[in-house]
Amino acid sequence: MGVMLSTGLLLAYSGMLGLCLGLERHYKQVWQRVPGPRLRRALRLGGWLALAGSFAASVAAWGWAMGPIGWFGLISLAGLGLVLLLPYRARTAVWLALAGWPLLGVAMAL
Repeated sequence: MGVMLSTGLLLAYSGMLGLCLGLERHYKQVWQRVPGPRLRRALRLGGWLALAGSFAASVAAWGWAMGPIGWFGLISLAGLGLVLLLPYRARTAVWLALAGWPLLGVAMAL
């Protein structure tokens, strides 16, 4: 159950980050350049897919009765972390999402 919750939280954070970077303003804040329209659409699509995966992980961890409620909590937690991190350490917000996946793999192996 703990691995599913960690997966759900990491997917929620990645999804919120994808939606955030799908906006021209935030992408430019992180990478100091304007993204192309295809990249913006790809980031938004990836963000929504990650949020859907987070929903599936939440339902797998808590079941249909509490899974959607827990999912909203995970989205809120991930969004809050992103909102607090993005204005001060924009690139760290991206690297945190990328570093989370190998760490989750190590945790699953233990």
